Amino acid sequence: MSLMVMYYHMVVDELDDVFHALADGTRRDIVVRTLQNEYSVSALSRLYPMTFAAVQKHVAVLERAALVTKRRSGREQLVTGNVATVRRAARLLDQLELIWRARMDRFGEILAEDPRPGDPA
Repeated sequence: MSLMVMYYHMVVDELDDVFHALADGTRRDIVVRTLQNEYSVSALSRLYPMTFAAVQKHVAVLERAALVTKRRSGREQLVTGNVATVRRAARLLDQLELIWRARMDRFGEILAEDPRPGDPA
């Protein structure tokens, strides 16, 4: 197994939680908001048509995936987006694109090959 394939599997295993967390629209919106500004969980809960507990669960999923960090400030839990994890996910997607492009390039080469060598078409 090539080093690139081994690295790919290692990174994918680490990012399973990230992509699971990003599969939900509310969680994606929370990530976008918290990358721009710090929010308390209670402030976030006012932005969505769901209970405080539901938003808190979404934040917990994002925290497990390292997409956000939470810190206490007095009685509030403040949530901040983690750009480093977003970048890791983006790098994986970039690598997958490179693999796909290499396959497409090879496909183009195969199509360009003369199907009957030595036979003037």
